[in-house]
Amino acid sequence: MEDINILELIPQRPPFVMVDKLIQCSETKSVSTFTVKEDNVLCEDDVFSEAGLTENIAQTAAARMGFLTKSEGHEPLVGYIGAIKNLVVHFCPPVSSVLTTEIEITSEIMGFTLIKGIVSANDKVAAECEMRIFLLQ
Repeated sequence: MEDINILELIPQRPPFVMVDKLIQCSETKSVSTFTVKEDNVLCEDDVFSEAGLTENIAQTAAARMGFLTKSEGHEPLVGYIGAIKNLVVHFCPPVSSVLTTEIEITSEIMGFTLIKGIVSANDKVAAECEMRIFLLQ
């Protein structure tokens, strides 16, 4: 993928940005990367928190939608997490970890996007969940 400033794709702004780069994007799947920094607002005791992992999944979904709408000549939409289901946190990655987050769209209906997200660090699954995201039009 071309090098796109992530801030052009997501509505979040520092210090609450939990993705660095969108590296793959299609209608049904997207992949992002993120390096956990010590000063991250969602780090606790030198690890990226459960909330950070969850927000990373949501922002990967936001980056996907931002990329798709931007490629159609529109501004990125604002979305809200409507529900989180089956959240499993296997471990909280330490500071300096590089996260790879993959989201898969399971369905889109009536303004809701249902996704399955998986965050990995060092080729090990750190967290996974399903999310229902509502997009404002």
